[in-house]
Amino acid sequence: MAVSGFEGFEKRLELHFSGNDPLGLRRLRCDALAQVLDAVQCTVVSAVGNRYFDAYILSESSLFVYPQKMVLKTCGTTQLLRSVPCLLRHTADLGLRLRACRFSRGSFIFPRAQPFPHTSFAEEALYLEERLPPSLCFRRGCVLPSASSHSWHVYAAADDDEYVAAASPSTFTVEVCMTELDRSLARGFFRRKGDERSGDAAGVDMTDLTGIGGISPRALLCGFAFDPCGYSMNGLDRDRYSTIHVTPEDGHSYASFECTGGGEVIEWLRRAIGVFRPGEVSVSFCMAEGGDEKQVWSATSAALEPLGLSCRSQAAEGLPGAGIVTYQTFTARGK
Repeated sequence: MAVSGFEGFEKRLELHFSGNDPLGLRRLRCDALAQVLDAVQCTVVSAVGNRYFDAYILSESSLFVYPQKMVLKTCGTTQLLRSVPCLLRHTADLGLRLRACRFSRGSFIFPRAQPFPHTSFAEEALYLEERLPPSLCFRRGCVLPSASSHSWHVYAAADDDEYVAAASPSTFTVEVCMTELDRSLARGFFRRKGDERSGDAAGVDMTDLTGIGGISPRALLCGFAFDPCGYSMNGLDRDRYSTIHVTPEDGHSYASFECTGGGEVIEWLRRAIGVFRPGEVSVSFCMAEGGDEKQVWSATSAALEPLGLSCRSQAAEGLPGAGIVTYQTFTARGK
């Protein structure tokens, strides 16, 4: 718990591996995953899977495990990067080799509450520099600036300067951070007093009543409602995932939306932001080399302007193993 409130902004780690076993990372034992999460200081509260990947809702955000890819996203004062040494030991036992790593986060609401190694982006980058295997020799960290106090911090590494983890120029990973949520809508993420249902059961109602169920209608959604407030959702749509996390308290309200997909992600993005009507939004796309950042910027702005949001800044960088990372910030008109 942060000094002034709960830190909603997540830290995100994406790792890509190669190996001969078709199940790969999905062979990680439950006790091995528990050790990794214990290093981060979080636990699994709900889990589901399909033929493509496993999705876990955590006490502090989410974990997605594919045969050759893992995405770990945690909020609060968790120590996300401490998962790396433990995870690399377990994956080595499975005969898996790390090919690429990408760490990303926004600007913390309560930066002074963060423990090592998350006290600064410089510390985070140094921590990864010292713990990633030497085979990941192409490395770069950068801070994508904005017109507001929010910046996008990204560190990426890969074992080949031509290796890009994204599948194709038409496949995206989208990370959205929203603050200053509409107060009336944020109240939908508080549980009623005396509600003794499980987090899963209460999460089903929260998913339906807040409109989250309409963002990606084809996906299998697993929502979890925390007590007394807060919400997490993982969505599974064949080999694509989506996730939402909400910290609804006044004064430091926050919601995130993340998904993978093709051109349809712009519509999902528009619907997700419509659920929360935030005062400020940042949107980051990650896509393979060959993607058109200007086209992404234009499509994102066109989707958000009808929601009363104006683009304030945009930036893009090429990173090893990640391809192109774009960053845009928006604020509600009249602010």
